[in-house]
Amino acid sequence: LYGGEWTAEGIYFTASQKMAVHLFRLDPATREITRITAPDDVMASAFSFSKDGKQMAFVTMSPTSLREVCVSGFPFKPRTLTRMTDQAAPFILGTREVVSWKSKDGTTIEGVLIKPADFDQAKKYALLCIIHGGPTGVDQPVLLSPDARYYPADIWAARGALILKVNYRGSAGYGEKFRMLNVRNLGVGDAWDVLSGVEFLIKKGWVDPARVGCMGWSQGGYISAFLTTSSRAFKAISVGAGISNWATYYYNTDITPFTIQYLGADPAMDPQIYAKTSPMTYIKNAATPTLIQHGENDRRVPIPNGYELRQGLTDRGVPVE
Repeated sequence: LYGGEWTAEGIYFTASQKMAVHLFRLDPATREITRITAPDDVMASAFSFSKDGKQMAFVTMSPTSLREVCVSGFPFKPRTLTRMTDQAAPFILGTREVVSWKSKDGTTIEGVLIKPADFDQAKKYALLCIIHGGPTGVDQPVLLSPDARYYPADIWAARGALILKVNYRGSAGYGEKFRMLNVRNLGVGDAWDVLSGVEFLIKKGWVDPARVGCMGWSQGGYISAFLTTSSRAFKAISVGAGISNWATYYYNTDITPFTIQYLGADPAMDPQIYAKTSPMTYIKNAATPTLIQHGENDRRVPIPNGYELRQGLTDRGVPVE
């Protein structure tokens, strides 16, 4: 749920449904919930209502447009006020589509696939996986996503790469059961979801398996670290502010309860679950060249996680910077 507004008609709020974001109305008397926005794949947010509650302004985005300000009354018939997307006209941008596949345990996983503008399905491309943080974040098929400041996907697509963004288990928008699938299974199940997505695209014949890379920030950095020590599917991996050892994280982070919420106990009470889900447990298997990006003063994912992974890879002779 995001934000809210209470008018004479009821309580309005926005919420995710898979990758879409909709406006809903709750009737306080009957508790009936009605979806206001359409179509099914709309991504609308930042709603602001007139004093009488009969008009609203909001922001929309799409696979082919930047964020635009719109207005609508009831029923929902949006009218766009801005032309922010005009500034992208001189650029040749990749295309975005939603893809889905089955993970190792049969769970359906969705992702955003970005293709070069001149995509040729008979050609095999390099593949770059970008993994969101959270773990309750969600990637959407939008023209300019928030992670573009870290990972300029359209530039890479223009240079001949496919980009896959994976909404791994625990991502928001897919319901309570899906959100719980990485409880006491962090890293392990997440890796299944990324690796199965790579295999899905390889089987389609679109990907050169010798040219696959992976990257992510925060929780996405953790999953990248897990993959660099437990998998050999990637040519190179970048770990952005990632967790390498959940016990190290637990004793240093500014949000200590996070680990207990997902793993169920502290490291002293259940060292086995901390071992199972920590990249450092699998360091002897590591072979993938790795770039570690980490802020020295990061309080959320403190820098010891970066140093620990760096030293572990160095000890094994794995190229690391």
